[in-house]
Amino acid sequence: MKSNFKRNGIIFKFLIIFLFFSSCKKEGLKNSNPNILIIIADDAGWNDVGYNGSEINTPNIDFLAKNGVQLNRFYVNPTCSPSRVSLLTGMPASRIGIVAPISGKSKKTLPDSIATLTQVLHKKNYQNALFGKWHLGLDISNGPNAFGFDYSYGFLHGQIDQYTHKYKNGDESWYRNDLMLKEEGHTTDLVTEEAIDWISNKRESSKNFYMQLAYSAPHFPLQEEDKWKTPYLNNIKNDSRRDFAAAMTHMDNSIGKVLKILKEQNLEKNTIIIFMSDNGAMKDWFPKNQYNGDHGPNDVLGSNYPLKEWKASNYEGAIRVPAIVYWKNHLNPEINNNYISISDIMPTILNLINAKIPKDVEGVDVWKTIKNANFKTTHDIYVRGHKQESLIHNSYKIIRKRQKDGSKANYELYNLDKDPEEKNNIINKDSIKTKEMMLLLENQFSKDDKTVNKELG
Repeated sequence: MKSNFKRNGIIFKFLIIFLFFSSCKKEGLKNSNPNILIIIADDAGWNDVGYNGSEINTPNIDFLAKNGVQLNRFYVNPTCSPSRVSLLTGMPASRIGIVAPISGKSKKTLPDSIATLTQVLHKKNYQNALFGKWHLGLDISNGPNAFGFDYSYGFLHGQIDQYTHKYKNGDESWYRNDLMLKEEGHTTDLVTEEAIDWISNKRESSKNFYMQLAYSAPHFPLQEEDKWKTPYLNNIKNDSRRDFAAAMTHMDNSIGKVLKILKEQNLEKNTIIIFMSDNGAMKDWFPKNQYNGDHGPNDVLGSNYPLKEWKASNYEGAIRVPAIVYWKNHLNPEINNNYISISDIMPTILNLINAKIPKDVEGVDVWKTIKNANFKTTHDIYVRGHKQESLIHNSYKIIRKRQKDGSKANYELYNLDKDPEEKNNIINKDSIKTKEMMLLLENQFSKDDKTVNKELG
């Protein structure tokens, strides 16, 4: 009798273990490490998402904001290529000489000497995929697969016709892995469908994944179907702004489809989702000799209200963007007002999965403050664009505006805690703080790649 009880007990234990591991497999819990999904909007401003009070409907982004951590002071670069550099290298993009969008026939790309986030993730058995915009190399030979991505699909350039998928000068840009493609369909739809197919059918389910879902929306040219514009006929009178809103809502709807497939694949509970814009919104677009004159002009595009200025500057409207971190059952919903940089994402992810952080990384692990906003960040945030540079230190922000003729630069100083809209320049009101901030800025500037100074003049 005792032997039967003992045998039955052993069988019961094996059954429990089997059910546990079966459950883990079903839930996508290959190990304790999470999957990572980073969603990047292109030129979405502070006031272009519903949760920040916009007239634009973004229910899926709003869901992430309501149920996740809103990074209320999240900083990127003034333009797109540099932000993507900082995301994948954990450092200011100016360190490698990329301070403006890569365009035209440029051969500029990420250097082989710097380990990217995806290359390090490989060592931790992650499978990496990029869908959408790359903009860190305009030739397929220096596309995402050369820098740690196992699978990539989308466009190499910074902006494309949403249907022909060609760059503004007519160059081909659409590709999958190592092959250039010609496909029919709107960019937002194609990118979303490919991402969903990869999640459902193509990825290796035995591995964790890192996925970068980088939309072209709401970047011009704005080419949206009436079904996306109709909801705004009554409340947005300007045709251009209405087209922009349609692009945002189209993208948001696509994000919802991706969130749905994660849930259906039982991946939701083990996937960290980060949403951000690559830079602030542009005010308008009056093209010259682009797309054979088929698109534009747009007299109104995005909105950074109430933040100051537009894309390409170093004011808050250009570099402080909507950003959210969502991880079901792991993060409590809150608004986090700590100062965080896009360069902090790489070290934060790597520390979270116990991966070694490369020596070149300058960002810091901010997971502690993402978990609990009471833990304050203290690190400086340095941002250099092709027109200006800025540094944030303990809520003070200094901006240096270089002059094209080589004359003396202009400086501005703001206390962002007291003056987030940058209305009161205090550069001449506190000489001690001004001198301190100038020295800190110059110290960061001196670390940048020197060739960029010659390129900018």
